[in-house]
Amino acid sequence: MGATGTKLALALGMLVLATSCTTNTSTQTSQSQNVTEVASSETVAAVKIDGSSTVYPITQAIAKQFQAENKNKANKAQVIVDFSGTSGGFEKFCAGTTDINNASRPILSAEMEACNKNNVRFIELPVAFDALTIAVHPQNNWAKDITTAELKKIWEPGAQNKITRWNQVRASWPNRPLKLYGAGNKSGTFDYFTEAVVGKPGASRTDYTASEDDDVLVDGISKDPDALGYFGYAYYEKNQGKLKALAVDSGKGAISPSRQTVEKAQYQPLSRPLFIYVNARSAQNKPAVKDFAEFYIEKAPQTVTSIGYVPLPDEAYHLDKVHFNRGKVGTVFEGEAQINLTIGELLRKQAKF
Repeated sequence: MGATGTKLALALGMLVLATSCTTNTSTQTSQSQNVTEVASSETVAAVKIDGSSTVYPITQAIAKQFQAENKNKANKAQVIVDFSGTSGGFEKFCAGTTDINNASRPILSAEMEACNKNNVRFIELPVAFDALTIAVHPQNNWAKDITTAELKKIWEPGAQNKITRWNQVRASWPNRPLKLYGAGNKSGTFDYFTEAVVGKPGASRTDYTASEDDDVLVDGISKDPDALGYFGYAYYEKNQGKLKALAVDSGKGAISPSRQTVEKAQYQPLSRPLFIYVNARSAQNKPAVKDFAEFYIEKAPQTVTSIGYVPLPDEAYHLDKVHFNRGKVGTVFEGEAQINLTIGELLRKQAKF
């Protein structure tokens, strides 16, 4: 080899060495915390997860278990769990920048189109059921239940700057200010609640304290005796000492949110399935994503219960495993949210998938 060739080879060798020694030290700093303490020099490609704040506690807990069980492996998987709401998460997922999206509603048609445009194929895995909870301050001694018609009266767009006091909702309630707390418009909870209560997804007054972070809503209601808000059941169960849940009457009597009323299909229309969506290509090309998704399905029943949501029947998790292992891409929901869906109906849909 000539002198020029030798110099070129040495230069290329130094470039490859420098590139291979470069590590990515950036971290995501959105509304949540990442679930990792693993040095980048010891990790494989990170599993990136975003989406619903309702599903976040389940995924965060499973991610911690996954990393604890893999801490002694040579190639430790870094799992980063953030939340920006179901809709905000799907924006990232369908752009191909995340591997898994937590979702408190099924993927919508517009999101499916975005995924198709970017060649993102997804595997839909139901993981739990939720009882979307209407909460007030414990000092609220006048409201014990609320009808779906009253919820619509409070939350429909026409109520903005008009329905501002409790006695405007029900005449027997006191003449006190009504302070509202609810999901932000990037949240799947917002989409589901507005469709179930108002009749159209996204149709809502905007003069309320909105957040994709359910802890912000819990904190606000727990400090405000005049407050009313809504969020996932796990956040209520975790904070029962600071909140009071209202029974909801959809025409068949007032029903309180609970595991039993969800399982018996009594708490309607505010019962809903929760999901994770896995990027099929990531699951195929990134061993950490495949390992984590399989671990998630295995641990979901116990973790869902401990977090405060309603686990699915064993058959549902078995179907999740079958669909994931077969790489079954797509959705059984045709791009629409499903109101009044029961656990049994979800199971039948999944069985036909």
